[in-house]
Amino acid sequence: MAELAGLVQRLEVAVGRLESMSGPGGSGGASAGGAVSAYVEAFDVIASGSLAQYLSLSQKIGGDVQKHADMMKQAFSVQKQLLQTASSSQKPSDALLTTILQPMSKMMQQVQTFREQNRTSPLFNHLSAVSESVPALGWVAMAPKPGPFVKEMQDAAMFYTNRVLKDYKEKDKVHVDWVKAYLSIWTELQNYIKQHHTTGLTWSKSGPVASASAAAPRAPAGGCAPPPPPGPPPPPMDCSSSVGGDVTTGLKHVSDDQKTHKNPTLRGNAPVRAGPKPFTAAKPAMAPTRTLPPVLELDGKKWKVENQEGVQDLVISDTELKQVVYAYKCNKSTLQIKGKINSITIDNCKKLGLVFDDVVGIVEIINCKDVKVQVMGKIPTISINKTDGCHVYLSQDSLACEIVSAKSSEMNILVPNKEGEFTELAVPEQFKTVWDGKKLVTTSTEIAG
Repeated sequence: MAELAGLVQRLEVAVGRLESMSGPGGSGGASAGGAVSAYVEAFDVIASGSLAQYLSLSQKIGGDVQKHADMMKQAFSVQKQLLQTASSSQKPSDALLTTILQPMSKMMQQVQTFREQNRTSPLFNHLSAVSESVPALGWVAMAPKPGPFVKEMQDAAMFYTNRVLKDYKEKDKVHVDWVKAYLSIWTELQNYIKQHHTTGLTWSKSGPVASASAAAPRAPAGGCAPPPPPGPPPPPMDCSSSVGGDVTTGLKHVSDDQKTHKNPTLRGNAPVRAGPKPFTAAKPAMAPTRTLPPVLELDGKKWKVENQEGVQDLVISDTELKQVVYAYKCNKSTLQIKGKINSITIDNCKKLGLVFDDVVGIVEIINCKDVKVQVMGKIPTISINKTDGCHVYLSQDSLACEIVSAKSSEMNILVPNKEGEFTELAVPEQFKTVWDGKKLVTTSTEIAG
């Protein structure tokens, strides 16, 4: 009952604020009939609840986390504006919808770019948790299952929030509360979508068709008039790396007698072409592809190996036990690390070969594809996460190594015999879970056939 009363109170606050906004001079969330849409009110409950708590805790942490949170606040504001538009307008064409969704896309891109520009931040795991999950706001373009899409993005964040918990659980409760508040945003958004937009964003059945001006930012309540609508979007840089774009440019009008659904005689002769694909925010590659300079340098205690392309003789030899190695976006290259170091992380690399002597901590392989890792000395733990294709060559001294994997495929461990020849063993990818009366028991299974 207490929880219900609290929810009612938060709803009343949200309704009061929205009513004040929809008065004279306010931008409001009024529909064509003058009433605030129920699902706009419900979205405001998220904003005044878990989102507000996340923003408050981010301010306490400060630094890059606070800056990132300010961007998320803007992103949710843009999302609310889109919901207000949908609640009072009919759904536009796919081409026009792409334009309307551009402000949302730009905000998500800004959040992700901030993380990429601050990879050396001491709060990088916080930034990564937000960056990996912000595409969840693209649910407005997902159908017919926007809820599960948000859940998938939330799971991507948890890889990094678990790191935050590990680092701060015994040190600073503010960071622990920050994780709980941030993940609660996506949990509440899933419940919100399930209740109001089960199969996709719900548009009004009446009112005008949404126009391009809906994409323009609105002035705050009591402020000056909003700026004019933005001009047409620039031509796409590359169809494989950009989302949206003016997909109707160059198309000519088709009369009714040329349409196969209105002229049956054409159905057997003309191929049926698919319409423009809907906007999707699931892909983080919304920004134009940039070629960044290669990096191989020691920054404090961290060796940074970044943006290496086709380099087969990368060597780090002047190492110390306290140092770590971070390899990022290296493609078709080989990296050798000599001596004993603390840890190694391989992130977003393709067809990278890694050879190292001794690591006292962990080797982490994240978001990689077709990588090969060879241990020459000792290593206690190897972690493989969100990786497709990974070969690990163990040494005689590293046979006791623990290998932890999640959301990965095509993993093979090569174990040496006394003659130095390797036996290749596949890491299980399929599992069976049963209830034994007291707990769940999970075992690996062989794929039939």
